[in-house]
Amino acid sequence: MSAPRTVGVEEEFLLADPETWQTVPAADDVLARLPESPTDLGGPGLTDDEVRDPAWHGELRASQVEAATGVCTTATALHRQLITGRRGLAEAARAEGLALVASGTPAVPSPAVPLGGDPQYTELDGLYRGLIGDYEGCGCHVHVGVPDREAAVVAVNGLRAWLPTLLALSANSPYERGHDTGYASWRTIQHSRFPTAGIPPRFDDVAEHDALVDRLVTAGALGAQYTTFWLARPSPVLPTVEIRVADTATTPDEALLQALLCRALVDTALVGSTDAGTAPGDPLDDLLPAAVWSAARYGLGGRGVDPWTGRARPAVELVDELLDHVRPALERSGDADLADSLARHVVTDGSGAQRQRRAAAHGIRHAVRTVADETIRDLPE
Repeated sequence: MSAPRTVGVEEEFLLADPETWQTVPAADDVLARLPESPTDLGGPGLTDDEVRDPAWHGELRASQVEAATGVCTTATALHRQLITGRRGLAEAARAEGLALVASGTPAVPSPAVPLGGDPQYTELDGLYRGLIGDYEGCGCHVHVGVPDREAAVVAVNGLRAWLPTLLALSANSPYERGHDTGYASWRTIQHSRFPTAGIPPRFDDVAEHDALVDRLVTAGALGAQYTTFWLARPSPVLPTVEIRVADTATTPDEALLQALLCRALVDTALVGSTDAGTAPGDPLDDLLPAAVWSAARYGLGGRGVDPWTGRARPAVELVDELLDHVRPALERSGDADLADSLARHVVTDGSGAQRQRRAAAHGIRHAVRTVADETIRDLPE
């Protein structure tokens, strides 16, 4: 059996004051406290499953930080790196008197937070103006290795219809600066304002994909070829698929679940299923935006849209269908039982958005405190 496809994860987090739970523009101070190698924190050394250590970065706003895993092939290695990355950020934040919060949007009203220091963020703000002004969203991005960019286009075509279900599983942004939005993933609604946001078109090949991106750049709707906002895309430079639909995961287990499902979707699209009955055929493209909206609105707690029939269905049924669809791929990588267990836990205990709302029965600041506790709970030394 060939080795599983490589996979890596980028997780974005908010930095917050543990008394007020307002976001704090302290990313530079927190990142300056981190060693060059996470192994200095007492984390595990590299194995043959890992190409490099995790890394830490700033993000769009100065209140946001990111942990990026190395390139892994096994679920064990990826889970270990997710934990190591979070532990590093949490310890550095604590040294600055701050808390690390894995929520897709800031739940408590805060003073305006400046942009992060990367010049590309200033360029984005100049291009999109008000679209950037209040955006402080945090996502969980999965990168899956493929043979080349042509294969990446095929993979994205194959997984497009499942993006709403991945979103429903990950929904973790019900609050926005003091009020309940009524959505499970308000970050998705904010993100939908940008050009090319949402599910990408179906492309015949990489040339057609690149030609459209070039036209969008020429038209001024995109700042560069690498700034598309699609929820899944071929990497502009690497032989990988980038799947960026998920809200940031409250726990490392939820991030791992997203990674395993994304890798299995890519593998299913490229290798095919050993059970032809699990291949649902082409989705109804004009229904895909409605499916994304419904997943953002209701998450796991309500109805989803079946992309193949257009009918409303319970979101948890679509999760079951997703697991069935990718089961041969999960079995090939040895992750079927683990993915089933992680998914059942989320369905039973609730998504991040559902857990935030339960905690908010004691006040919205209590909800943020609960998220902060879950973000770093059970991170083994």
